[in-house]
Amino acid sequence: MAGIRLQPEDSDVSQQSRAVALSATDLVSDDDRSVAADSWSIKSEYGSTLDDDQRHADAAEALSNANLRPPSDYSSDKDEPDSEAVTSMLGFQSYWDSAYADELTNFREHGHTGEVWFGVDVMEVVASWTKALCVEISQGHIPNGVDEVKAEADKLGDKVLSTWSVLDIGTGNGLLLQELAKQGFSDLTGTDYSERAISLAQSLANRDGFSNVKFLVDDVLETKLEQEFRLVMDKGTLDAIGLHPDGPVKRMMYWDSVSRLVASGGILVITSCNNTKDELVQEVESFNQRKIATAQELGAVKDEEPCREPPFQYVNHVRTYPTFMFGGSVGSRVATVAFLRK
Repeated sequence: MAGIRLQPEDSDVSQQSRAVALSATDLVSDDDRSVAADSWSIKSEYGSTLDDDQRHADAAEALSNANLRPPSDYSSDKDEPDSEAVTSMLGFQSYWDSAYADELTNFREHGHTGEVWFGVDVMEVVASWTKALCVEISQGHIPNGVDEVKAEADKLGDKVLSTWSVLDIGTGNGLLLQELAKQGFSDLTGTDYSERAISLAQSLANRDGFSNVKFLVDDVLETKLEQEFRLVMDKGTLDAIGLHPDGPVKRMMYWDSVSRLVASGGILVITSCNNTKDELVQEVESFNQRKIATAQELGAVKDEEPCREPPFQYVNHVRTYPTFMFGGSVGSRVATVAFLRK
């Protein structure tokens, strides 16, 4: 689940519109839709956990309290997609299993790497910008969200990167981790809920001399990982989750899960083509408010002083992507935003 398939830059249609243009009902027959719907349920290859249903219900309740319109029945695996929601086959695990089965076959037969999500240029920018950000933070400089990240890529910077444990969620073919390894990161782990994606990523890493990178089958919405990481990367995974018919509730589950994966003082870096920087910041603020409200409720029950510290703080974003003007506003087809875990 690495991200959204993008077309060449010279296309007249924007990347974002392609990502959302085709609905599930336009792409599949009734039989195919039934198969795809089986992947909607919150079950991983490891089996369900005892509190999955409760977490799903909690997220749906939180959506209701936030005055957002939830899907008619979050607990159903077989409901037809909401025609008013922006959905796509890109939100289904069955789509990614099929896509990576094809790419794995192409690799084994022809040695093809497969598609680079968001393009090679964006991947290289994300990796180099993230390195500079981590070096700055390691040196005690927390960016203020206004100034450009301008850390020097010196020997000291290369040395401190070895202390950063890195997790790439929805790693897909794992090429972002290879790029991060070239930048000097060495403790690298990639996860994806598609077993075929993990097979492809491991095969590519072994071929390209990055056998030290670890790959695991894991669904971020119900992760089995118990480790915390100083750096968590997401390049397109939140986008794909948002394209599921139950996207709003699954995005809330995403933030609950990711907040447990990023270590205190660590960084979450999200790259998206379906959300602007401001939209991502607003989504994080909504999550922060929800967590603080929950903590206050628990504190009242236990007669304890609740924690009022927001889980995430906006740090900075990539400012070098090409921009365009639309409706009097300046935007970019891709946004990369970093958040500090408090």
